[in-house]
Amino acid sequence: QVQLVESGGGLVQPGGSLRLSCTASGFQFSLYNMAWYRQVPGKAREFVAGIYAGTKTKYTDSVQGRFTISRDNAKRMLFLQMNSLKPEDTAVYYCNVIRNGEPLDSWGQGTQVTVSS
Repeated sequence: QVQLVESGGGLVQPGGSLRLSCTASGFQFSLYNMAWYRQVPGKAREFVAGIYAGTKTKYTDSVQGRFTISRDNAKRMLFLQMNSLKPEDTAVYYCNVIRNGEPLDSWGQGTQVTVSS
């Protein structure tokens, strides 16, 4: 059973940084593409960043150059380094497995990121 636990969110001022972590279990982590998504109340969940074939990365335009996705297969962990944070980055952030180009139907509890002065 796939389990994903996100952590590292919090309240940060505009221009600040946070590092999100995702701890995975229940599947062979190293074999799967992974991604971060985020959701604001009342809006659809959106793709933020993905890591494919272990090293290739992709970002949504609004975070390109500010966020960096990475993984540690030995620790079964996924990370999202977020720099130069903006108020519009405020959301609940989720990690998920990417299979056949789509995230799995099940989601973790997410971690809240709030960017505000």
